[in-house]
Amino acid sequence: MKALVYQGPGRRSWQEVPDPQLQHPGDVIVRVDAVTICGTDLHILKGDVPEVASGRVLGHEAVGTVTAVGAAVETLDIGDRVLVSCISACGKCRYCREAHYGQCLGGGGWILGHLIDGTQAEYVRVPFADNSTHKVPEGVSDEQMVMLADILPTSYEVGVLNGAVRPGDVVAIVGAGPIGLAAILTARLHSPRTIVSIDVADSRLEAARTFGADVVVNPGTGSVRAVIDGLTGGLGADCVMEAVGTPGTFEDAVRLTRAGGHVANIGVHGAPATLHLEDIWIKNLTITTGLVDTYSTPTLVDLVAGNRLDTAAMITHRFTFDDFEAAYDVFSRPAETGALKVLLTVPK
Repeated sequence: MKALVYQGPGRRSWQEVPDPQLQHPGDVIVRVDAVTICGTDLHILKGDVPEVASGRVLGHEAVGTVTAVGAAVETLDIGDRVLVSCISACGKCRYCREAHYGQCLGGGGWILGHLIDGTQAEYVRVPFADNSTHKVPEGVSDEQMVMLADILPTSYEVGVLNGAVRPGDVVAIVGAGPIGLAAILTARLHSPRTIVSIDVADSRLEAARTFGADVVVNPGTGSVRAVIDGLTGGLGADCVMEAVGTPGTFEDAVRLTRAGGHVANIGVHGAPATLHLEDIWIKNLTITTGLVDTYSTPTLVDLVAGNRLDTAAMITHRFTFDDFEAAYDVFSRPAETGALKVLLTVPK
């Protein structure tokens, strides 16, 4: 089969690799019908995730069709359409029993495209398949479903829920890329008073408005602090989500949060950030970080199936598997291309 293979920092190729095989009784093999690229894949290619070995098939988001089933799999059959979750879960360890699947001790967690071969391929082996896939409901498209593999549960759990967004809150989201937009979309489920989107790209701020931001601010042309102060009487935002992953944006998020508020870091960081305890020790801040656990995925699937969330609107560019290199090029230059999420499907 063909797959997108990481070959060390800055290098990748769409090439022939061996077909995946069942290795454990709980595995399934999934024919990948639709797949996308994540910002984390770009972090890997930059060298920010050194655990990823050269030769690894990238990717951790896909929708596909089950083609082979291990002897211990109980809930899936050949021919089932499934969402492949970005998180695998053994279901038995302490963390899985607490629904902290991202911290799985039994061989799961974030492993696809990280510690084992991932989904940017014609076929993928999915371990712990009963716990790590979700059947696609009737009437839900691949485009709608694939957005639930990672960015929707990540933004909802690590941003909205960790940030304790409540009705009437002023919420600021630093970064209007796919994760920031998903945070806007899912924050609206909790009825905040005002959602402020902050980004240096005007095209992404326009997208933020489309996804439900009430106020948008480009820090290159306006004062974010003045806008937040104007909305809160000078207090600061109730919850600020960091959805970029750079030291400066994290430090900005902390500065924009009111005393007693929440800073929810969603971004993937590849460099240290300074925590200014000399300024914030007195402010009663709650700062959370997190790898998604995907415990919210069934709820999000139901919301999409019930037409309560429009996830397909995230997709701005469509390619076939033959155009993987072009898809990466477009996705990696969002300021020039306007890319949010790219979708790759099997050539017709």
